[in-house]
Amino acid sequence: MSIHVPLPVPTHSHATAPPSALSEKNQTSYDCVLEHFAAVDYSLPNVNQDQERAALTEDEKFWLSYECLLRYLRATSWNADVAIKRLEDTLKWRREFGIYDKITPEYIEPEATTGKEFLFGYDTHGRPAIYVSPSKVGAEESPRTIQLSIWMAERAFDLMGPGVETLALLVDYADNTKNPSFGLCRTTLDIIQTHYPERLGLALITHLPWLLNAFIALLTPFMDPYTRQKLVFNPVINENGLFRTAADAKAWDGDSTSRVFEPDQLIQEGWNGLQQFTYSHCEYWEALVKLCKERRSRMFVVWHRMGGKVGIKEWDVKVAVRDETIEAHADEDGALTENGQLQS
Repeated sequence: MSIHVPLPVPTHSHATAPPSALSEKNQTSYDCVLEHFAAVDYSLPNVNQDQERAALTEDEKFWLSYECLLRYLRATSWNADVAIKRLEDTLKWRREFGIYDKITPEYIEPEATTGKEFLFGYDTHGRPAIYVSPSKVGAEESPRTIQLSIWMAERAFDLMGPGVETLALLVDYADNTKNPSFGLCRTTLDIIQTHYPERLGLALITHLPWLLNAFIALLTPFMDPYTRQKLVFNPVINENGLFRTAADAKAWDGDSTSRVFEPDQLIQEGWNGLQQFTYSHCEYWEALVKLCKERRSRMFVVWHRMGGKVGIKEWDVKVAVRDETIEAHADEDGALTENGQLQS
């Protein structure tokens, strides 16, 4: 049976754990960054003189989570001053790019109708998977091409469970007739590396034609070491799932952790998974927007309940949402059982 909608956020454990305690030195760096952004009179520097405009919005405070601050600190080798500068640059970029207002589902939808990018399933670490089909990219590239990629990444963040901070990218070059332009790839790469540190968990690229090797080689010098090590070309896919290498696939058994995707989390077309997913835009788009909107709304409610301030842990928010989801499902199952007994 075909499926046309995204899979729900897993509620079972992916062996994730709450953030570990920081060393004394790193805790001092974190406290410095937190104190800077949590100050009552904080305002973004070099923003126009309107104090209200320079103050952080609720969306921005929500974004400045405990884990977010740590991602920027790790990316800057725990240099608090540099991390603060990068965070402020990203806050301003997010405003200019239109993350919270311009790039709405209605605005970006025309770019998504072909199904060239979509979210579906989760890897064995609970990372949401974004599928990309370069063959479905139109003849003309536009700013919305990049905007769609960023919008999809932001929705992937909405669908991350407790302890999950990175996404999986699955790129299928089958039937590709043209390469994305070097400029487009370079711009997207710059955005990811500058404004989304430690957000790419894995990039799986399959059916890569040899002609594209030179193109990839041109891009490689612009990739930081962290990004380069996430690339996996032509991964191995068999009846047991998806693996990075043939050696991993051969060595796999039921207790092994080498499997990247289970078969029931992979689509059939291009990836030989068990899910007979077919991209039907109207059905898929409505379901994805609703799923992400509802989940983000629930996270905001929990975040407000926890104080609604900078530095709240994503772990705590997502655990609370997960537990509420499990309880709601249990109540629904109980009601169905009770009704069934009453009718029998």
